[in-house]
Amino acid sequence: MAWRYCYKDVLPFSAMVAAESTSVGLNTLFKAATLKGLSYYVFILYSYAIATLLLLPLALIFRRPGLPTFKLSLLYRILLLGVLGFSAQLCGYKGIEYSSPTLASAMSNLTPAFTFILAVILRMENLALRSSITQAKIIGTIVSISGALVVVFYKGPTIILAASQSPSISLHFPLGSSQTNWIIGGLLLAAEYLLVSIWYILQTQVMKIYPSELTVVFLYKLCATILSAPVCLIAEGNLSDWRVKPDIALTAIIFSGLFGLPFTSVVRTWGLHLKGPVYVSTFKPLSIVIAAAMGVIFLGDALCLGSVIGAIILSIGFYAVLWAKTKEELSNGRLGSSSDDKTPLLDSYKVEGI
Repeated sequence: MAWRYCYKDVLPFSAMVAAESTSVGLNTLFKAATLKGLSYYVFILYSYAIATLLLLPLALIFRRPGLPTFKLSLLYRILLLGVLGFSAQLCGYKGIEYSSPTLASAMSNLTPAFTFILAVILRMENLALRSSITQAKIIGTIVSISGALVVVFYKGPTIILAASQSPSISLHFPLGSSQTNWIIGGLLLAAEYLLVSIWYILQTQVMKIYPSELTVVFLYKLCATILSAPVCLIAEGNLSDWRVKPDIALTAIIFSGLFGLPFTSVVRTWGLHLKGPVYVSTFKPLSIVIAAAMGVIFLGDALCLGSVIGAIILSIGFYAVLWAKTKEELSNGRLGSSSDDKTPLLDSYKVEGI
């Protein structure tokens, strides 16, 4: 019973927090690398290629027998995942280039709303307005988004002074950027998170058909690499830009290829299979708090009252959503039922009805 609770609740929560922390760290590294002249086309293609090479042996090693037949219709869905993922990457990293990682974290607050709306439209989520579970989901999503916005837009008095006044990578409005660039960046990031929400929904459907996280993520990365290669090579025609120097640009690419893309994709795909798209998307607003914490710990930024208040509000929203998901699982008889247990992340799955 304790292991079931740990696997179905504690482990997914910890994994989602780790994935969001990785994403924020990657966005910060990417912004620093672009300030040094790294092209985001070069970054995307190299990152996808490294991630694909890393996932290939893992998908072969951890592939277990008993999986359903891989059909052509499934390949079409994975190809569509590649299109959505690559398009989201283009919009997202270009948006960060125009703005900042903090704006990217702020705009990620749109993901829970987009995903919840799409899930309701596609009847993946029950919308009974008189139900306390549905009300908790809606209120929790709104509260968590509000808390994340407080972190961004309300600074307040300083609680912890900056460790150093030396120049650091700004996570807020970038110096030299115009208001127009800031708006363009925001629109690109909004487009990214709409595509991410659609990706969550489609990936959930794919996992129901072929429940093998590593195999699906590998094929998704492979499709994205094949799609991104001609686009990035044509868009970035300067061959000298493809020779990456051993500085922060190379660090950002290696971190993205070895840790960022493979880890976050596998964890989120596993979370989608285990908990569903709404659960995974609710962790997006957490990136605001993580960005603020990383600024204090790694960049020596000051910690302000707004960050603390926003984190408390966000936590209340999380509690409401997680409570609603737990109550929903209890009402559906999913918790405590041995017939619906999921196996560990690197194991194969048995799909009912296939």
